[in-house]
Amino acid sequence: MTTWGEFAEAAPALAAFGEERFRAAEVAYLATVRADGSPRVHPFTPILCDGRLFAFMEPTSPKGHDLRRDPRYSIHSLVTDQHGSEGEFWVSGRATGVDDATVRASAGKAAPYDPEERYVLFELSVEEAASTVYEGGKPVRRRWRCGES
Repeated sequence: MTTWGEFAEAAPALAAFGEERFRAAEVAYLATVRADGSPRVHPFTPILCDGRLFAFMEPTSPKGHDLRRDPRYSIHSLVTDQHGSEGEFWVSGRATGVDDATVRASAGKAAPYDPEERYVLFELSVEEAASTVYEGGKPVRRRWRCGES
């Protein structure tokens, strides 16, 4: 499992851009895989803390059920206008449930809201990440994959 911190060491500029996009909007879109194999997209708040990427959610959340059954996910940052002026960032990997009370407390402190005690916590690994920014109206793309230089 590649943590956000390991991704940031391997691709610091891309990780910094992704963190800025996640923190600026506080809301991103999480894609999961339904039981029938079709995609499901949910707004959620990504949490970056101690070099790790987390997501809190209700225990009854469809996205949580999806991640327990099939841990694959993808996150896309919020795009703030039709021109993509602030750029966009996406990341994909696998989710793992977290039960450790110390990790949960750290993630809770880093969240821009107060997670309820009943919320389930997932850590999200980073297998692939990419960004697009527009310079002079032309897209400039960066991409990183785990295991590639």
